[in-house]
Amino acid sequence: MTTFLEPSSFFQIRPSSVCTFSMPFRPYAVCCSNGNPSTVVLPGSSRDLESRERKVVRLGLPSKGRMADETLSLLKNCQLSVRQLNPRQYVADIPQLSNLEVWFQRPKDIVFKIQSGDLDLGIVGFDTVCECGQGNDDLIVVHEALGFGACRLSIAIPKYGIFENVNSLGELAKMPQWTKDQPLRIETGFSYLGNKFFKEKGFEHVRFQRSEGALEAYPAMGTTDAILDLVSSGTTLRENNLKEIEGGVVLESQAVLVASRRSLNMRKGALEITHEMLERLEAHLRAIGVVTVVANMRGNSAEEVAERVLSQPSLSGLQGPTISPVFRSRDGKVVVDFFAIVICVPQRELYKSVQQLRSIGGSGVLVSDLTYIFEEETPRWRRLLSELGL
Repeated sequence: MTTFLEPSSFFQIRPSSVCTFSMPFRPYAVCCSNGNPSTVVLPGSSRDLESRERKVVRLGLPSKGRMADETLSLLKNCQLSVRQLNPRQYVADIPQLSNLEVWFQRPKDIVFKIQSGDLDLGIVGFDTVCECGQGNDDLIVVHEALGFGACRLSIAIPKYGIFENVNSLGELAKMPQWTKDQPLRIETGFSYLGNKFFKEKGFEHVRFQRSEGALEAYPAMGTTDAILDLVSSGTTLRENNLKEIEGGVVLESQAVLVASRRSLNMRKGALEITHEMLERLEAHLRAIGVVTVVANMRGNSAEEVAERVLSQPSLSGLQGPTISPVFRSRDGKVVVDFFAIVICVPQRELYKSVQQLRSIGGSGVLVSDLTYIFEEETPRWRRLLSELGL
């Protein structure tokens, strides 16, 4: 698919976890594979009026592939299972969230349709938001780290020929082969991000050739000099005699929750649905890799036991240990000479924590997984409200 878009200023990642993009609305046209252009009209048109009059909130999710599977899995783990009555249908719902429609779309179309007003929220890769959003101020990344789809947008060149001893972006720039008549040819599906990156790095003679899929084959065919593509493990590059170079990573990416600023401010229910999704996502993601440890410890008082527990660096828990009396019957009387300790520890530090518990008299240690950790209020929600001026 060929996309015609007006150039704009590059996005900036702000210090907070809510990422925004600074670019005024502009219309754009999308030329589909059949060659018939479809025009997406942005604010001020009758299409935008219809969008604003729509009552239901719409969430866009990837329709195919690994990203789609992992998105549905994450939502299910957050008790937000998507109900799709027919796998061939593109519309579904989430029973726990009333007034919400789920639309399965290609990742690029999710970003385009959030900008056009046809969708209000979406889960896509950060790379897609940046490439297709092109700095649009209406796009707000509500949660920037959903924990899957991790990859990097990176430059790769052949290991052989004129590139054999080229191992950095600086060395690539200094090669005498690149001239006005014979520029460095780069095959990519990320021409916006690539163009901005190479301009910032001082490259004068670069030509981007727009392609989708199987880019690793192009250098060997002789139709391009380098590729700019998403890389996860790097195995496919190595198997095709390509290599990444130092300084050649354009963008680090993973799945994000993105929303329309306009929808959050104007669409009834959009902000409330976003709040609930954000809380569920954060609570679940915060609990990944954390376990609950319960142990009994002999002591004369809760304070005495607390002093022993807090003397060990791995036993402080989230805010501190929870210590409760253990009531036992002895000689017909109820006595308290043991206390139960409850702490949360990172799973990778579990054995170390158990050893420390034993060293101060802990016994009967129980370990269980956590599903959610809800804070008093999610920091991302406060930042979102601030970004919206609420």
